[in-house]
Amino acid sequence: MIAVIQRVQRASVEIGGKLHTSIDRGLLVLLGIESADDQKDVDWLSQKIINLRIFSDDSGKMNESLVDVKGELLVVSQFTLHASTKKGNRPSYIRAATPDVAVPLYQAFLERLSQEIDVVRSGQFGADMQVTLLNDGPVTIIIDTKNKV
Repeated sequence: MIAVIQRVQRASVEIGGKLHTSIDRGLLVLLGIESADDQKDVDWLSQKIINLRIFSDDSGKMNESLVDVKGELLVVSQFTLHASTKKGNRPSYIRAATPDVAVPLYQAFLERLSQEIDVVRSGQFGADMQVTLLNDGPVTIIIDTKNKV
């Protein structure tokens, strides 16, 4: 799994020109699921994200987690995070999981996050979405579960 994590003041998803969902202060997570991912990736990544100390404390240092600040989460599936651009100009998505693999892992990821975060929103898997965000910082972090060490 690859996650692009952005600390936001607010973020939203529109589908078909209509507001689908939105969050206030928290994290926008763009999530790419690959064929080799499993429940271990879900568990590890969800814990890593909710415990990342990337929110400022009273001293202005990034020392607080999403849990500490009672922040909100917006998770958007994005298979293009697994694009391979090694050959030619057209990206290959061969590593990206097919929906029969990706959807259950995406749902498990959302469920796992919901166990510890009060507000967890999501885009619609496979939909053409317009994502709007007000990046806070900006703070953007990329995590790949295949590079844990």
